[in-house]
Amino acid sequence: MIDKNVVTKAVEEWLQKGDYYLVDVEMTADDRIVIEIDHADGVWIEDCADLSRHLQEALGEELGDYELEVGSAGIGQPFKVIQQYRNHIGKEVEVLQKNGQKLQGILKEIVEDSGHFVVTVKEKQQVEGKKRPVMVDVDKTIAFNDIKYCKYLLAFK
Repeated sequence: MIDKNVVTKAVEEWLQKGDYYLVDVEMTADDRIVIEIDHADGVWIEDCADLSRHLQEALGEELGDYELEVGSAGIGQPFKVIQQYRNHIGKEVEVLQKNGQKLQGILKEIVEDSGHFVVTVKEKQQVEGKKRPVMVDVDKTIAFNDIKYCKYLLAFK
């Protein structure tokens, strides 16, 4: 049986030659190894194939009966690593908080030291001098451990 740390180390060796980063390594019960990588400009199929070949060379017979699957972190899937948040600053995201509240807005910043991020959302607020509430931009600070997920919001306009 192959160890997840061995696979992760082999992937990280390949990652050193480019701007890709590791999102996840999953070892499934049905003997599949699923590797997700990402890049600020997207992932190319040629790079997935190159990583797959690298793993087959690096791990050789250890791969044995495992089915190897290398791909990109799916667009519209929840973020798993901090680099995905960094890559989506300035883009629209959807956040589902553990309290069930769902927000949609622009990912403004990430503050890793304090474990939170900021999303700018539109809210109706009463503005002095206006008869009716108007939509205004409001920054919401959200702790990473207070969310179920945050993901890029696909917009078809």
